[in-house]
Amino acid sequence: MPRKFGEIAFTPEVLAAQEQRGSRQTYERYIANGSANDVITPKIEEFITQLDGFYLGTVSSNGYPYIQFRGGPAGFLKVLDEKTLGFADFTGNVQYLTVGNLSGNDKAFIFLMDYRHRKRIKIWGRSKYVEDDPALIEQLRMPGYPAEVERAILFHVEAISENCPQHIPIRYSVDEVEAMIAPLQARITQLEQQLSDRLTEL
Repeated sequence: MPRKFGEIAFTPEVLAAQEQRGSRQTYERYIANGSANDVITPKIEEFITQLDGFYLGTVSSNGYPYIQFRGGPAGFLKVLDEKTLGFADFTGNVQYLTVGNLSGNDKAFIFLMDYRHRKRIKIWGRSKYVEDDPALIEQLRMPGYPAEVERAILFHVEAISENCPQHIPIRYSVDEVEAMIAPLQARITQLEQQLSDRLTEL
């Protein structure tokens, strides 16, 4: 189990809950012997580049968490280095909750989910928005994607945890379903043509 994850997620209240329910010793051993898991490895980078969406969590000044889905073309969440993620902040509903929250508290959370392969990765860190760096914004822009980019958002990685697939349902996107059925549709078209040709011969 990743050590940095335990240092952040296992607050005194969580430790007390584990102690009361009998799991504290197990996790204490895992954390003590675990690796730091605080950098983006090539394997995790490959996983990230295939995703077309993720969940971003921030914290408001009144202490409430805020979770927002961020979507775009596959690969719009970019690995800038082993400790930094970045993405273009596209124009949305202009509520600016994420921007406002990050103005007061830079603690943030990224939840990556791949339903097709039943895999999820959780990333703790600190985030900031950047509005006055045209070069960075251009670096994060997705060629051919028409959405207007308002700013860049950078995420500094502090801890990463990969979860087991238990209870994750298998789901497919429209693009994935279309890719899977394309060979079947082509085969149906071929068989229909063969049948038509045979009927013509008769």
